[in-house]
Amino acid sequence: MLFILSLSLANTRGTQTVQLAWDTSQNSAVAGYVLYYGTACRVYSNRIDLGTNTAATVPGLQEGQTYYFAVTAYNSAGVESTFSSEAAYITPGLLNMVGRGNSNSVSMEFPVACGHWYEVQASVDLKTWTTIGQTTTAVSNVWTQFSDPQASQFSKRFYRLVLH
Repeated sequence: MLFILSLSLANTRGTQTVQLAWDTSQNSAVAGYVLYYGTACRVYSNRIDLGTNTAATVPGLQEGQTYYFAVTAYNSAGVESTFSSEAAYITPGLLNMVGRGNSNSVSMEFPVACGHWYEVQASVDLKTWTTIGQTTTAVSNVWTQFSDPQASQFSKRFYRLVLH
Protein backbone atom coordinates (compact mmCIF):
# COMPACT_ATOMS: atom_id res chain seq x y z
CA MET A 1 0.00 0.00 0.00
CA LEU A 2 1.21 3.50 -0.78
CA PHE A 3 0.84 6.18 1.89
CA ILE A 4 0.32 9.84 1.05
CA LEU A 5 0.44 12.48 3.81
CA SER A 6 -1.24 15.85 3.46
CA LEU A 7 -1.10 18.67 6.01
CA SER A 8 -4.26 20.36 7.18
CA LEU A 9 -3.91 22.89 9.96
CA ALA A 10 -6.66 22.99 12.55
CA ASN A 11 -7.87 26.28 14.01
CA THR A 12 -7.23 25.16 17.57
CA ARG A 13 -3.80 26.20 18.81
CA GLY A 14 -1.66 23.28 19.91
CA THR A 15 -3.42 20.63 17.83
CA GLN A 16 -3.35 19.95 14.15
CA THR A 17 -4.73 17.54 11.61
CA VAL A 18 -3.09 15.28 9.03
CA GLN A 19 -4.76 13.70 6.03
CA LEU A 20 -3.66 10.23 4.93
CA ALA A 21 -4.46 8.20 1.83
CA TRP A 22 -3.33 4.87 0.41
CA ASP A 23 -3.87 2.69 -2.63
CA THR A 24 -6.76 0.21 -2.68
CA SER A 25 -5.67 -3.38 -2.16
CA GLN A 26 -5.84 -5.54 -5.30
CA ASN A 27 -6.95 -8.51 -3.16
CA SER A 28 -10.68 -9.09 -3.79
CA ALA A 29 -11.11 -10.55 -0.28
CA VAL A 30 -10.41 -7.18 1.39
CA ALA A 31 -13.50 -5.92 3.21
CA GLY A 32 -11.95 -2.84 4.84
CA TYR A 33 -8.98 -1.04 6.33
CA VAL A 34 -7.71 -0.13 9.79
CA LEU A 35 -5.44 2.85 10.42
CA TYR A 36 -3.01 2.59 13.33
CA TYR A 37 -0.93 5.45 14.72
CA GLY A 38 1.15 6.43 17.74
CA THR A 39 4.16 8.43 18.84
CA ALA A 40 6.74 5.63 18.73
CA CYS A 41 7.96 3.67 15.73
CA ARG A 42 5.85 0.50 15.30
CA VAL A 43 4.05 1.16 18.61
CA TYR A 44 0.48 2.18 17.81
CA SER A 45 -1.71 3.45 20.63
CA ASN A 46 -4.60 4.41 18.34
CA ARG A 47 -6.74 2.29 16.02
CA ILE A 48 -9.39 3.55 13.59
CA ASP A 49 -11.57 1.15 11.58
CA LEU A 50 -12.22 2.98 8.32
CA GLY A 51 -14.41 0.42 6.56
CA THR A 52 -13.75 0.61 2.83
CA ASN A 53 -12.35 4.17 2.91
CA THR A 54 -8.80 4.57 1.60
CA ALA A 55 -8.32 8.00 3.18
CA ALA A 56 -8.56 9.36 6.70
CA THR A 57 -8.20 12.63 8.57
CA VAL A 58 -6.53 12.34 11.97
CA PRO A 59 -7.20 15.31 14.30
CA GLY A 60 -5.63 16.28 17.61
CA LEU A 61 -1.94 16.01 16.69
CA GLN A 62 0.40 17.97 18.95
CA GLU A 63 2.83 20.51 17.47
CA GLY A 64 6.41 19.27 17.26
CA GLN A 65 5.44 15.64 17.95
CA THR A 66 6.38 12.85 15.53
CA TYR A 67 3.57 10.41 14.71
CA TYR A 68 3.88 7.04 13.00
CA PHE A 69 1.10 5.61 10.81
CA ALA A 70 0.41 2.19 9.29
CA VAL A 71 -2.60 0.51 7.69
CA THR A 72 -3.88 -3.05 7.66
CA ALA A 73 -6.51 -4.58 5.41
CA TYR A 74 -9.08 -7.05 6.76
CA ASN A 75 -11.39 -9.64 5.25
CA SER A 76 -15.08 -10.31 5.94
CA ALA A 77 -14.13 -12.46 8.94
CA GLY A 78 -12.19 -9.53 10.45
CA VAL A 79 -8.78 -11.13 9.97
CA GLU A 80 -6.19 -8.38 9.45
CA SER A 81 -3.17 -8.36 7.17
CA THR A 82 0.28 -7.42 8.30
CA PHE A 83 1.01 -3.70 8.66
CA SER A 84 1.77 -1.58 5.61
CA SER A 85 5.01 0.32 5.43
CA GLU A 86 5.14 2.92 8.16
CA ALA A 87 4.83 6.64 7.44
CA ALA A 88 6.31 9.16 9.89
CA TYR A 89 4.98 12.70 10.24
CA ILE A 90 6.39 15.58 12.32
CA THR A 91 3.57 17.96 13.24
CA PRO A 92 4.58 21.54 12.34
CA GLY A 93 3.89 24.64 14.42
CA LEU A 94 6.55 24.51 17.13
CA LEU A 95 9.60 26.78 17.39
CA ASN A 96 12.40 25.50 19.63
CA MET A 97 15.11 27.91 20.74
CA VAL A 98 18.41 26.07 20.63
CA GLY A 99 20.54 28.83 22.20
CA ARG A 100 23.32 31.13 21.20
CA GLY A 101 25.87 29.95 18.68
CA ASN A 102 29.56 30.79 18.63
CA SER A 103 29.02 34.25 17.11
CA ASN A 104 26.34 35.47 19.56
CA SER A 105 23.59 34.43 17.15
CA VAL A 106 20.39 32.81 18.37
CA SER A 107 19.59 29.44 16.84
CA MET A 108 16.18 27.86 16.54
CA GLU A 109 14.65 24.78 14.96
CA PHE A 110 11.16 23.94 13.78
CA PRO A 111 9.39 21.21 11.80
CA VAL A 112 8.26 22.07 8.27
CA ALA A 113 5.47 20.55 6.20
CA CYS A 114 5.74 19.48 2.56
CA GLY A 115 4.55 22.08 0.09
CA HIS A 116 4.80 24.99 2.54
CA TRP A 117 7.37 27.68 3.23
CA TYR A 118 7.91 29.69 6.40
CA GLU A 119 8.87 33.22 7.37
CA VAL A 120 10.88 33.71 10.55
CA GLN A 121 9.89 37.04 12.07
CA ALA A 122 11.38 39.00 14.97
CA SER A 123 10.08 41.78 17.23
CA VAL A 124 11.31 43.76 20.21
CA ASP A 125 7.83 44.82 21.37
CA LEU A 126 5.43 42.06 20.15
CA LYS A 127 3.65 44.73 18.08
CA THR A 128 5.89 45.31 15.08
CA TRP A 129 7.25 42.23 13.33
CA THR A 130 10.06 42.09 10.77
CA THR A 131 10.82 39.13 8.53
CA ILE A 132 14.43 38.17 9.18
CA GLY A 133 14.49 35.02 7.06
CA GLN A 134 12.47 32.48 5.21
CA THR A 135 12.69 28.87 4.15
CA THR A 136 12.29 27.47 0.68
CA THR A 137 9.21 25.39 -0.04
CA ALA A 138 9.65 22.15 1.89
CA VAL A 139 9.91 18.93 -0.09
CA SER A 140 9.87 16.69 2.98
CA ASN A 141 8.52 16.77 6.51
CA VAL A 142 11.65 17.44 8.61
CA TRP A 143 13.12 19.69 11.29
CA THR A 144 14.95 22.72 9.90
CA GLN A 145 17.29 25.18 11.62
CA PHE A 146 17.60 28.95 11.46
CA SER A 147 20.08 31.35 13.10
CA ASP A 148 19.62 35.04 13.85
CA PRO A 149 23.12 36.54 13.65
CA GLN A 150 21.80 39.98 14.72
CA ALA A 151 20.34 38.78 18.03
CA SER A 152 23.20 40.23 20.08
CA GLN A 153 22.27 43.74 18.90
CA PHE A 154 19.04 43.64 20.94
CA SER A 155 18.50 43.49 24.70
CA LYS A 156 15.38 41.38 24.03
CA ARG A 157 13.94 39.85 20.87
CA PHE A 158 10.86 37.72 20.24
CA TYR A 159 10.37 35.28 17.37
CA ARG A 160 7.46 33.77 15.49
CA LEU A 161 6.88 31.60 12.40
CA VAL A 162 4.44 32.39 9.61
CA LEU A 163 3.28 29.42 7.54
CA HIS A 164 2.67 29.91 3.80
